[in-house]
Amino acid sequence: MSNIENKVIAITGASSGIGEASAKLLAQNGAKVVLGARRTQKLEKIVDAIHVQGGIAKYKALNVTDRENMKAFIHFVKEKFGRVDVIFNNAGVMPLSPMNALKVEEWDKMIAVNIHGVLNGIAAGLPIMEAQGGGQFINTASIGAHVVVPTGAVYCATKYAVWAISEGLRQESQNIRVTTISPGVVETELGSDITAASAKEALQEFRKISLSPEAIARAVLYAVSQPDDVDVNEIIVRPTASAF
Repeated sequence: MSNIENKVIAITGASSGIGEASAKLLAQNGAKVVLGARRTQKLEKIVDAIHVQGGIAKYKALNVTDRENMKAFIHFVKEKFGRVDVIFNNAGVMPLSPMNALKVEEWDKMIAVNIHGVLNGIAAGLPIMEAQGGGQFINTASIGAHVVVPTGAVYCATKYAVWAISEGLRQESQNIRVTTISPGVVETELGSDITAASAKEALQEFRKISLSPEAIARAVLYAVSQPDDVDVNEIIVRPTASAF
């Protein structure tokens, strides 16, 4: 993994799940990782665990929906390590519900985190990457960017948006790599904020065939590790038993 060594990688949504697993795996392979999330106590424990394994990691509190807060996070990364090679826009929420439940505040939350969070990461990092002559954005979409399911209309819409934003950025960029990671069902905290009983039950059933977060982390590692002239644009990772 020679193209991982010493790369500076910023990760949002890094306090659990895919973000945590990716931070640990990338650090194990020689990357310098900076973790961002709201739950700083969890970030501190993860960073300590990386240090124990001989890795290099730092953390900073982050609210991805706040443009200035995201900008401060990315500039913190650059200040600490001198450059920003990869931004992994991974933060996301998934309060699934039927449309007629009219959980409009939850719709707004998904749009704010899942779409604006990615846009804020791009806005913060793109000028830096252009100035340094290269870099990579990795954006977490979902299998929901490829198939719509009942209770998932708004969530899937946000993930379609992540796919479209990523593809547009890729087309406009000659020196910056853009990768969309689309996980199938994974055993994470995603969906813990579901308030609609029917949606919660459906997710519990779906999760009987869940992947581990480490399965997605390996896909992230693969995308980052490619030579600089190779841009892995999209990776879909599903459980073998999944029909969706």
